[in-house]
Amino acid sequence: MYHARYLDHITQIDAAQWDALLVDQQPFIRHGFLAALETSNSASSEHGWQPSHLLLYDDQDTLAAAAPLYSKHHSYGEFVFDFAWANAYRQLGLSYYPKLVNAIPFTPVVGPRLLARDHSARAALARHLTTLADGQRYSSLHTLFADASSRDTLSQAGASLRRDCHYRWYNRGYHSFDDFLSALTSKRRKEIRRERRRMAAADVHVEVLTPERMSPHLQTTLYAYYARTYAVRGQMPYLTPTFFDQLHQRLPGQALYFVAYHRRQPVGMAFMLRDDATLYGRHWGCAHDYHSLHFETCYYAGIEYCIEHNLQCFDAGAQGEHKLRRGFEPLATWSTHIMAEPRLSAAVADFVKRERQLMADYHAQQRAHCSFSQPHQRLASDIP
Repeated sequence: MYHARYLDHITQIDAAQWDALLVDQQPFIRHGFLAALETSNSASSEHGWQPSHLLLYDDQDTLAAAAPLYSKHHSYGEFVFDFAWANAYRQLGLSYYPKLVNAIPFTPVVGPRLLARDHSARAALARHLTTLADGQRYSSLHTLFADASSRDTLSQAGASLRRDCHYRWYNRGYHSFDDFLSALTSKRRKEIRRERRRMAAADVHVEVLTPERMSPHLQTTLYAYYARTYAVRGQMPYLTPTFFDQLHQRLPGQALYFVAYHRRQPVGMAFMLRDDATLYGRHWGCAHDYHSLHFETCYYAGIEYCIEHNLQCFDAGAQGEHKLRRGFEPLATWSTHIMAEPRLSAAVADFVKRERQLMADYHAQQRAHCSFSQPHQRLASDIP
C-alpha cells in the first residue's frame, strides 16, 4: 500500500505537506524548525547529522506518513546516552556508526516521532523504520523522546523501550506567582523567595522579548552568552547564529528571549519557544555568574510567564533534580532502540528491561520528594 522516499534535506518537501501530518503546534517537529536547523548548517553532514528523512506515500502518491531521520557518525547532541553501546560494538570488532536516529537534533523534548494521517500509516512507517537497521548500512535505529503513540507503535514493531526521568512544571490554575508559592511547603517557599530577593538586591530583572523587539546588537550579545555556556566546557555551540535568524522567520510568534538585565545592561538570557499550551526552555547563557541568575532566568520567569499567559505546562529542559525544589514534577520519558547485531540486541534488550525498573523506582522516589504541601496537588499519573 505504501512506497518510501528519502530526503537528504527537509526543504525537499513542501512545509504544508509535512505540517499537515501534525496534530498540534509543538514547534520542534514542525517543518520550519527542522529547516532552520538544516539550512543554518547546525544539523548537517558536516557536523555528523546527515538528514535522511523517511516519507511514505500511498498508491495515489499522497503523503501518508513521515519520520525525521538522521544518519549519525557520533552520539553527541542526543541526550539519550549510548556511548557504552558503541564501546560494546568496538569490542566485538564491529562499527556502531553510522547509526540512524529518529529524533529532533539537540532537542530533549517529548513529541511525535512517527507522523501519520492514521494508525495504518503509522504502523507501516514503524515497520519500515525497523528494517533500516540491517547491520550493513546502519548498526541500529534509535527513536528519542517519543510520545506515547510513537513509542507504542515502535514497541509493537519489535523495538526495545528505554525509560528516563525529566521534570516539568504544571499550571494548576494559579493566579499569580505567589499563588503558586502558596502550594509549596514552607521550606521551599522560603528558598525560592530568598533566591528571588538576591536578584532584586543585585538590581537584576528579567524582560521577555520577542525577536522583533530585539536589535541586531542585542541578538549578537545574547548569542555570545549562549556560546559561552559551551565554551566553558571546551565545546563549540550546537546552533549557529543563522539558526536563530532562520527560526524567527520560519516560526513567527513561537520564539521568546528571557533577557536578564543588570540595570540597563543585558547579563544573561534563556531562549525558549512556546505553543498554545506549553513553554519550552531550550538554551541559556550569561556574561557573569550572578548568584541565582540561572534559576531566575530559566525557571521563575518562565513560571510567571506561564501563569500570566495561561499556559498549562513548562518543560524547562533535560535532567536536573534541583528542579524538584522549584515546583517541577518528575515525568517519565521514553526512547526505543533496535540493534542489528543479534548479540548486542539481546544484551541491550536485557539492559533496558532492568534499567526500566530502576528508573521506575527512581521516579517514585523523586515524586515522593516533590515540593508541594499537599500530596493531592502532585501530578496524579503520567506515562507508566
